[in-house]
Amino acid sequence: MWHPRDAFRHLLPPARWPTADEAARSRWFAPLKADRLHLAERTWVPAMVPWRATEDGFATPDVLDWYERFARGCPGAIVVEATGVRDIPSGPLLRIGHDRFIPGLAELVRRVNHASGGRTRLFIQLIDFLTVKRRPERDKFLRRFLVITDDHRRTLGGGTQTDEELRDVLVAISDDELEGVLNDRELEALKFGYRERVTDVHLPHIRDLPQVLPGVFADAAARAQAAGFDGIELHFAHAYTMASFLSALNNRGDGYGGTLEDRVRLPIEVFRAVRARVADRFVVGCRFLTDECIAGGSVVDDAVYFGVEFARAGMDFLSLSRGGKFEDAKQPQVGWAAYPYTGPSGWECMPTTLADPEGPFGRNVPATSRIRHAVRAAGFDTPIVVSGGIHDFDQAERILTRGDADIVGAARQSLADPDWFRKIRHGRGDDVRRCVFTNYCEGLDQKHRQVTCKLWDRVGLNEPGVRLTLDAKRRLTAPAYALDLEPASKD
Repeated sequence: MWHPRDAFRHLLPPARWPTADEAARSRWFAPLKADRLHLAERTWVPAMVPWRATEDGFATPDVLDWYERFARGCPGAIVVEATGVRDIPSGPLLRIGHDRFIPGLAELVRRVNHASGGRTRLFIQLIDFLTVKRRPERDKFLRRFLVITDDHRRTLGGGTQTDEELRDVLVAISDDELEGVLNDRELEALKFGYRERVTDVHLPHIRDLPQVLPGVFADAAARAQAAGFDGIELHFAHAYTMASFLSALNNRGDGYGGTLEDRVRLPIEVFRAVRARVADRFVVGCRFLTDECIAGGSVVDDAVYFGVEFARAGMDFLSLSRGGKFEDAKQPQVGWAAYPYTGPSGWECMPTTLADPEGPFGRNVPATSRIRHAVRAAGFDTPIVVSGGIHDFDQAERILTRGDADIVGAARQSLADPDWFRKIRHGRGDDVRRCVFTNYCEGLDQKHRQVTCKLWDRVGLNEPGVRLTLDAKRRLTAPAYALDLEPASKD
């Protein structure tokens, strides 16, 4: 795991928990009504990938338990994990690229509605991603995957040699010599694994993305509506297709890259296609980055522009994250794929307590505040969601009071204690199990293992009915809390 240079360990700030009356009068637990987006309170559980779906992308009992457990805490909203919009293999991640996925997703909706007493709004995050392959063995790459070109022949002086003879030469030379033969993309494919980019317009399927993706996302949104979700969150963040169109690194010359206006064009076309396919009451928002946190990438000024344009287009909410890019990811082991949260930008997405002087708590708030103020100055009331290092009531309340955001979300803290919102609302904040921000959960995600929290995953393993991880060493959901004995209600 990467950490800032000269980092030091930050202590978790002490928390002052409100009484039930104070919580009831607070902004965080006040309702929000903004056009289509209606929340019982301004608490929000952002999307987290738990690695619990089948290899074919179907919801399993473990997926249903995961979301039901968060719903028992009765947050204002839960966003279901990044769910693939295309009907292509993607491992144990949820998919929505075909009607056959609707029944399982509909059961997920039913379980959340029942567990929260209908109080929690449920959105599903829709994602598209390009090909990312595992880092190959050196010989395997050179003998099977590398395409021999005239440049290789000229460099090696092998004009009369067959491709197989040239491959023998490549295998035999040293790594230093190899670096003088392969170009940058070939070296990347060898050292990190092959990765497609939205700028690879020489590939027909990449060139045609602007014509294909609006319809693909619209179809997925229609399925989400059919399954009973309250809305969708378009995934325009981090290392994936739509975020890559927004990126300052996108230099496509076809009207979908280069300038800010051209980079935002496809995301808005996707939104408009989705909006046209779903009912007027159906919520459609997006998640994008305040800052890519990579060399040459988009910065806050870019995000301010995108935020205003998304609001102008009619988005129902804007959820802000940061970082999480492939460009600075650590080199994976042979046989593993690059993971976009292992470098500096990944740390910025999920900062730990081993941090620079700025610290990890609320690190995304200043940039989010700039975007919200720009959206308001442009005349739009689009709700803004902030998350990142959120850990207690006073911190969230200050964010809302200052006008930095309209909704405050927490992923890691909600994983540590899915009941924490209800505990605070009932004046039982001292019972909150507080996240310690070591990213134990992120480490599991990086290894594609079922995600849990170290604060509870070894507790009560022998309790009746407890579901365990595949290795039978950890529990899959947090232990029950006394408040779970009370019937969920719309209080």
